[in-house]
Amino acid sequence: MAPNSESRQTRSEVPEVVISRLPQYVRILNRLLDDGTQVVSSQQLGEKLQVTPAQIRKDLSYFGRFGKQGRGYSVSDLLDRLRQILGINSPWNVAVVGVGRLGRAILSYPGFNPDGFHLVAAFDLNDSVVGETVGGLTVRKMDELDRVVQSEKISIGIVAVPVEYTQNVVDQLVACGVRAILNYAPITPQVREGIRIRNIDPVLSLQSMTYYISED
Repeated sequence: MAPNSESRQTRSEVPEVVISRLPQYVRILNRLLDDGTQVVSSQQLGEKLQVTPAQIRKDLSYFGRFGKQGRGYSVSDLLDRLRQILGINSPWNVAVVGVGRLGRAILSYPGFNPDGFHLVAAFDLNDSVVGETVGGLTVRKMDELDRVVQSEKISIGIVAVPVEYTQNVVDQLVACGVRAILNYAPITPQVREGIRIRNIDPVLSLQSMTYYISED
């Protein structure tokens, strides 16, 4: 079954942990392609991703049949299909809300464009920041959000505002038609069904690691 023939129900049934691994597959496959590798086995992929070959095969089986038994996977074909499954075979326009220290770092990071994520607009709640140029973008007022989201066809928002403003900013993005949000504030905003949100909190990640290295 080709990825573009998946039903919506099938897509929704794929475990989130599987979806979270697919971008890692894409990254590894890109490196293999750059190195001139044409065919890769599930064993080789598993070694690079530190998962078992059986897990690789199980992950891919959610999306159809890939490769041929005993012959491995065509790196370029598998990469193309995974990019299609993830929806990264075409570019996405992204807005950043919050141009403090974190927002400035995000806007200055060069790694988004090569992977198809184009930062096309920046907004801030603080009028003293509005009008500055950061990462090649002019910081706009929040009351321009709806117009710019529509005119720039923005589907994704990155939120880097203080915690007390986060829920309101998320609500505004959703009201403007933004369908996916990456949130850096140490809070879990509430969103309606159908909106995808990911919360990035380094402190929580550190706390989950100390469990493994702390003594009883």
